[in-house]
Amino acid sequence: MTTATLPTRRDEAWRYSDIAAVTAAWPLPAPESIIVPAGGHFARAVVQDAGDIQQIELVLGKGAVASLHVLNIGGAFGRIELAVTLNEGADFTLGAAQIGGGEQNLEIVTTITHAEPGATSRQVVRSVLSGTATGTYLGKVAVARDAQQTDSAQDVKAMLLNRSATANAKPELEIYADDVKCAHGCAIGELDAMALYYLQSRGIPPGEAKKLMLQAFVAGVFEGAEDEARLQELALAKLGELV
Repeated sequence: MTTATLPTRRDEAWRYSDIAAVTAAWPLPAPESIIVPAGGHFARAVVQDAGDIQQIELVLGKGAVASLHVLNIGGAFGRIELAVTLNEGADFTLGAAQIGGGEQNLEIVTTITHAEPGATSRQVVRSVLSGTATGTYLGKVAVARDAQQTDSAQDVKAMLLNRSATANAKPELEIYADDVKCAHGCAIGELDAMALYYLQSRGIPPGEAKKLMLQAFVAGVFEGAEDEARLQELALAKLGELV
């Protein structure tokens, strides 16, 4: 996950990063390493609200189940990197949201490696961006040659509140097995003008109407999270700053 030398924009995983901020934080500490034993369960909520770079390496043993719920909202530059390795029959779920305004640059970078047969992974990522903020999701799913019956999906959507905001999304598949089910979808758009008009016509102020629609847009990613109520509260507060 880490590199020995300071990355540049020529490095694919850092192409959209704030290199000045990365330089200031370099060298990075070693990634947090988490091993979930065979048959084990693991769940965590990750909140990036201070403008830092967080790296997690997660290995799931045979039949293990893990879920991460991520909220990336803080600092001029905030980055969360996840490297997940799935052994036989393991199951991994990621629900993530990044919400940025002003000149923020927020990134979520994932590498999910299906190393053995029969594992499943699900990633749902939502971004809401305003001002001149940039939100990036780079997500690679790698399926090893012997990892037959892999089942993997990536669902990535971004909402731009201003034309000056930027969303970068690159879901990627690298498959060496032939009996797999892998899918990815990506969409970038704006708030539905007709739906917004409908809410306003029912007496809801414009700002509150936008906030309700955005809350619905990101709410599902935190379903079943260890600290779901807190994640929803923090996300709603950040959305309120944007509208």
